[in-house]
This record gives sequence, structure tokens and C-alpha cells, in this order.
Amino acid sequence: MSATRTLAQARQAGLLALKGQQSSARLDVDCLLAAATGLSRSQILAFGERLLSYVEDEQFSALLDRRQRGEPIAHLLGQRDFIDFTLKVAPCVLIPRPETEHLVEAALEQPADRVLDLGTGSGCIAIALARAWPESTIHAVDYSTEALAIAQQNAQALKVEHISFFTGDWYEPVAQYRYDLIVSNPPYMGLNEPELQQGDVQFEPSLALTSGTDGLSALRQIIAGAAARLNARGRLWVEHGYQQAKAVRDLMAAHDLVNIETRYDLAGQERITGGRAQ
Repeated sequence: MSATRTLAQARQAGLLALKGQQSSARLDVDCLLAAATGLSRSQILAFGERLLSYVEDEQFSALLDRRQRGEPIAHLLGQRDFIDFTLKVAPCVLIPRPETEHLVEAALEQPADRVLDLGTGSGCIAIALARAWPESTIHAVDYSTEALAIAQQNAQALKVEHISFFTGDWYEPVAQYRYDLIVSNPPYMGLNEPELQQGDVQFEPSLALTSGTDGLSALRQIIAGAAARLNARGRLWVEHGYQQAKAVRDLMAAHDLVNIETRYDLAGQERITGGRAQ
């Protein structure tokens, strides 16, 4: 097949297609062109006169069409950057977000020898902690076997070998263990929240997003079981909705955790709350 349009022409067409629809249109178009051509973003910008092959143009057009329909860019690329590494993602796992990087930062403030990540999904939290603490024992739990398969692939790709993965419902598969740190980004959206019909979450698994009518069911289970599974002075850190901070603090206090504090995300919203076992 003959060559079609240039990179610059394809890029401009992509920007027009996503204009007013995606706030990240420029970055999205460049990422899709990179996926279709194998070029870096800097090469796409520097060599705009380069002609796309027919196959490259067709692949770019197909990806662009899916993005126009709202499909997450992470699903189209099959990956998402998190902190300082790249993770494989798929529709069976929650797409890692910057808010969860704050959760990792809070967890890393005090070293822990034994760590539990509940609802690991892509494995982003467990892998980040394992990379920072190569001598620690890390356990990662998820109810979804599909999600665990992705997490294991990510750990293998990043050469992180000291994470043990467990299938099951929250603490159930690791009930015999005790930890210095429990960390979780559980589902925390209510079943009827309008955000479920907007943006990327339309394409993500409901199991990783919703938790009862008020969004607190999973958080209740995690917090209620934490003190009994933490070593003395062990810590629990959880991510939650920006309107749930007080409820989470109250739950932690009711379940024998102390030194409870809430951290803010980059948007200034209460997003991360932690407490310590006595």
C-alpha cells in the first residue's frame, strides 16, 4: 500500500477530532500516534513531514475513533505511568491515578517489614512499596483473578520478586498473618453516583469502583479488621472519596486506631487517611 498523510497532517486531524471533547487532546493524539508508529513524542513533533504508512494511518485512525467514543487512553495504549515506572493495564483493573501516588508517599514515611495491599488491582501500590523496600515482605490481595494476573505480570516485568499474591475477599486469604502496614485503595463510590457515567470510569470494572449505596462498605470492612491484623504501632492508610474523610476518621477511631490524620490531594481535597494501632 502507498503512504498516506504526514505525521503533522494526522496530528492536526486528530486534534480537530478531539477538540472540545478531551481536555488532554494534544497529549492523547501524540500518544496515539506514538502507539501507531513506534516513534517517540519528540520524534513526532520533530519530523512532522514524515509520511505514515497505510498500516500506521489505519491503526491511528482506529485508536482515534475509540478515543472519540470515550475509551480511556490507558486502555488504548495498554499501559499507564505510575510514580517512576510503567504498568500494564486492562479493562479488568482500575487505572492508576495520581491520587494513589499520595497514598504510596504516605505509606513510605515509615519503613515496614511486613506489608499488606488490599485490593491490589494493577499492583501499583504493592510494586511501588516493594521497589522502595527490597527487604520487606509484601502481600497483595484481590478478589479478581483477572486483576491479579495483571498485577503479577507487572511485578514480573519490573523484576519485583518479593510480592506474594492472594485471591480472596479482603483479609480472608491472609487471616493468619500480621503486618506493620496495611494499605488500600478500595472501591469508594456509591452505586448511584453520576460520576460513574462520566469519563474513564465508564470503562473500568464496577468491582473496583463501587461499594454499597454510600461508597463506604469496603472501607468499613478494611478499617474494622485492621487493628486485629496490625502489629503494635502498625499503620493503616486508605484512599477514599473527598467527601468521606470524616466518616473514615470516625470509623478508625471507633475501631481502636489512634494518631488519625487525613492528607490532601493536589486538588486540595481530603483524599488519604491513616491511623495507627496501639
